Amino acid sequence: MAALLEVRDLATHFFTRDGVVKAVDGISFSLDPGKTLAVVGESGSGKSVTALSIMRLIQEPAGRIVDGEVYFKGDSVLAMNESQVRDLRGDRIAMIFQDPMTSLNPVFRVGRQIGESLMLHRHLSRKDAFERAIELLDMVGIPHPRDRARDYPHQFSGGMRQRAMIAMALACDPDILIADEPTTALDVTIQAQILELMSELQERTGTAIIMITHDLGIVADMADDVMVMYAGKQIEYGPADSVFYRSGHPYTWGLLDSLPRHDVDEKGTLLPITGQPPSLINVPSGCAFHPRCRYAREICPREVPASREVGEGHFAACHFAGQDGFVRGAAQAGGEVA
Repeated sequence: MAALLEVRDLATHFFTRDGVVKAVDGISFSLDPGKTLAVVGESGSGKSVTALSIMRLIQEPAGRIVDGEVYFKGDSVLAMNESQVRDLRGDRIAMIFQDPMTSLNPVFRVGRQIGESLMLHRHLSRKDAFERAIELLDMVGIPHPRDRARDYPHQFSGGMRQRAMIAMALACDPDILIADEPTTALDVTIQAQILELMSELQERTGTAIIMITHDLGIVADMADDVMVMYAGKQIEYGPADSVFYRSGHPYTWGLLDSLPRHDVDEKGTLLPITGQPPSLINVPSGCAFHPRCRYAREICPREVPASREVGEGHFAACHFAGQDGFVRGAAQAGGEVA
């Protein structure tokens, strides 16, 4: 089966007065129909810029896709003209944006904004599109949806605006749904409803999902594959079970170890990754993670690590990935990894 979406060596840079911000620097992945890819990493690692690049929403001239290819059903998205890209967005590829307040137009009613894509892509009348918008608001858990569809975004709470954005993204049953932190502003009950709704859409229509999230619990429940990003680069990629239980990069270990484990530690003690993510203008030499890595050796600041296969379809960009004894566990910097 051909991949629904294929990204090859994608690089997106921002040209500023202070220098070139390499927000995305050479990532590759594929996405099959009906599958879920989770993209994880700290803030500033390039997750959202990856999604915006796929949607061709990078603001020029400061931001530019400088290298790579994006193929949707075999067609190059980067070679499409503006009209073709507009036909693609919201219809075949939809995105739930991270900040709903800045993504919704403050001067139009919520129901009209949800119905706009249905009029454009499904050629529904204004009345039919509004009725469908009411149904979608009800699906995502908005109370009194017929009344709330006539409200403006400022009359919605943050969580309700997020649900309205989700309704807008689901309106045309897209082939690919890109969800950028879709449940951040929602309480746990609504989170569960939204994730269940996305799963039902996936089962019913075969929609593929790219889930950008900090919540590794969501990743464990929903993802088929996981891509871990750090400093604009893809440092680990593979099937979710393999990445969770046989992860090959110390940064991934740090993300997993930073989760509270009440089954192991009654106090739920967190083990944070030391230090801060690097500036994307002045990325450290060699392995970008080496200043924060307790397993760093002499080679790490000197050479950029190649991506090594550590399992079937599972790759990690670490000099020591896959070596005997180099596994997630207790080890000291410069000492023997065990």
